[in-house]
Amino acid sequence: MTQAETSTALTFEDFKKEVVNDYKIAVTSRECSLLGRREVLTGKAKFGIFGDGKEVPQLAMAKAFKNGDFRSGYYRDQTFMMAIGQLSIEQFFAGLYGHPDIEFDPMSAGRQMGGHFATKSLNTDGSWKNLTEQKNSSADISPTAGQMPRLLGLAQASKIYREVSGIDSSLFSKDGNEVAWGTIGNASTSEGLFFETINAAGVLQVPMVICVWDDEYGISVHARHQTTKENISEILGGFQRDEQTKGYEIIRVKGWDYAELVAAFERASKIARTEHVPVMLHVRELTQPQGHSTSGSHERYKNADRLAWEAEFDCIRQMRLWMLSFNIATEAELDDIETEAKKAVLEGKKNAWNAFINPIKNEQQELCTLLLQVAAQSDNKVFIEKYANDLAAVKEPGRKDLVVLARKVLRMINGESGQPQLAQWIKNYTNQIQPKYSSHLHSASAQNALSIAEVKPEYDENSEDADARVVLRDNFDALFSKYPQALIFGEDSGNIGDVNQGLEGMQEKYGALRVADAGIREATILGQGIGMAMRGLRPIAEIQYLDYLLYALQIMSDDLATLQYRTQGNQKAPLIVRTRGHRLEGIWHSGSPMGMIIHALRGMHVLVPRNMTKAAGFYNTLMQADEPALIVECLNGYRLKEKMPTNLGEFKTPIGVVETIKEGTDITLVSYGSTLRLVEQAAKELLEIGIDCEIIDAQSLLPFDLKHDIAKSVMKTNRLLVVDEDVPGGASAYILQQVIDEQNAYEYLDSKPQALSAQPHRPAYGTDGDYFSKPSVEDIYEKVYAMMHEVNPKQYPALY
Repeated sequence: MTQAETSTALTFEDFKKEVVNDYKIAVTSRECSLLGRREVLTGKAKFGIFGDGKEVPQLAMAKAFKNGDFRSGYYRDQTFMMAIGQLSIEQFFAGLYGHPDIEFDPMSAGRQMGGHFATKSLNTDGSWKNLTEQKNSSADISPTAGQMPRLLGLAQASKIYREVSGIDSSLFSKDGNEVAWGTIGNASTSEGLFFETINAAGVLQVPMVICVWDDEYGISVHARHQTTKENISEILGGFQRDEQTKGYEIIRVKGWDYAELVAAFERASKIARTEHVPVMLHVRELTQPQGHSTSGSHERYKNADRLAWEAEFDCIRQMRLWMLSFNIATEAELDDIETEAKKAVLEGKKNAWNAFINPIKNEQQELCTLLLQVAAQSDNKVFIEKYANDLAAVKEPGRKDLVVLARKVLRMINGESGQPQLAQWIKNYTNQIQPKYSSHLHSASAQNALSIAEVKPEYDENSEDADARVVLRDNFDALFSKYPQALIFGEDSGNIGDVNQGLEGMQEKYGALRVADAGIREATILGQGIGMAMRGLRPIAEIQYLDYLLYALQIMSDDLATLQYRTQGNQKAPLIVRTRGHRLEGIWHSGSPMGMIIHALRGMHVLVPRNMTKAAGFYNTLMQADEPALIVECLNGYRLKEKMPTNLGEFKTPIGVVETIKEGTDITLVSYGSTLRLVEQAAKELLEIGIDCEIIDAQSLLPFDLKHDIAKSVMKTNRLLVVDEDVPGGASAYILQQVIDEQNAYEYLDSKPQALSAQPHRPAYGTDGDYFSKPSVEDIYEKVYAMMHEVNPKQYPALY
């Protein structure tokens, strides 16, 4: 079926015009790839990875892509982005050059390599745009198959909007009719994230179309080393749906056949959009004319026969032959299109380069002028003038060149009259330029998490002690009632109300879509949350145990935590990740790998409440905020008693604020989570011998103690001990760095600041294993006692 046959309203002349325009986009994209490679090889750009060879199938995909749809793709989809009107020639090259201005490189403001695409989901104030009125692309990431988990969530959002009542979907969905389109190279289908996502989408039955661009290679490695039978759609044939069982629709199509591609993509779109059935489009017989990237040439690993076949079946060449055979255009007309495309790309490249380099040249001239002024007053005049002249002669300067030279000269004129002026220039320039590369790690909107004020839990004379898990459960009940767009999902989260009964009865009350069970597949549980959060829902993704967060850590680190940053605030995913950890039993249920987590998740908030009331307060805070966060509940705290607040769903635990839970005069003890109960017990026993400890609950590791209250405590006690159940050098080292280095608490110390952490191995099984693996009350007591012995050995004689 051709495009002309898919619409009765389309005349043959209209059809010809559309095809000719498609061809123009294809050859323009190809010219961008060819010229882009040259820009890298000449040194103007650092690296290039392009979409040549994939142009025609991407044109077909763009035809089936509707307003409201989302793309979650990989780094070769430039033709698609051009075809939907979201990538110009100038923007393509701005991305290649790394232009740090969002107006020139709207994909990432130079923060990602070229070929990583995104559209704007947010207004300048951080509020949502109307996503149903535009074609959407979630921001790409480089890790292969890393786009797949997010794709699942983007598709599931349509299912939620279609089947869950009461949600205001006006900005996000029209009856759940949107399709999430994924793209991936054939070699990347070997990744576990691909298989996990494919399985989950088949189970969930969501409107997802996954397009596999198959050119038989993964960099230099042939498909025979990548995929069983060298055919991903064949080995996934068991996913094909039939009359008795749900599954996928699997469609195979040649990547160089324009008419067949258009029909295949239209069919895939219709099935996914109307039936909410996932579709796999295996696009085969594609080529990669320039090889994998600018890192090397494909002639090194493709033989002569393969190279000859690729030249013959290049998709643009085949499209041209097809157009000629159906009299859609003449050779002269197509030659003119190709000539004009070359001119347009060359002109666009020049414009993009000038827009990139001219501001830097102005800064270069400004610095050179200043250096000459400084030189005139310096004993090192000759050397500084040479520096200035050499800098002025650089035709293509970088901002690094300017700062490096300015700082070198500053050393030469230290103490001279010109020093203050140059020092001020360096400060001003850094303050101006640094945000171009460092802004928007977190939300800059009025809904950022730090702007949510604390609301304390309230109690009355009728407030009774209850199991802590009941406080959490009843608070979730209040949140699900207050926020129709809120939903939670994870292993055992639904039917049984999670393994610790914190969601008891919630599925029965709110339905199996809002309180849902998920398979044992942590990465795609996270992906569900990311994608749904990107489409306006407020998901809570539950990972059953903190130890198993490692399955999803790559997705959290590379995708979720970087989303605001890598789009310079143009996309957001306010996902809440719920898990539980710290002390229980054995290697796999007692982990506290907080150091690893806090260093991998910069861009997220990492929250470590000591009890369920504090945890509930964090959930309440985050539901009003627009940022992602991880909440680690205390695994051994669900059956402990806590008083039931009267303002469930309303009280809020502040983020980045510590809490002093016991005042003291002799030493400051800092900890968090389950270990705090041990610290409190040790402090009681120490008080019996006259050692008065001040205990501070960190509560939030990212961000950490924004008011510097710990330093204020150390100012009073003059001693500091951090107690933590992570491995040595983990979170305790981070906390020490924050307190000593960032808060300058070293000024107030009379003793060496110390840390007490767990053993360097995973915790052993059982009560004894826990005792000899992690800090105990006795360990804390003796560590504090030893510190006080150093201060006053007469009053506190050595224990050992």
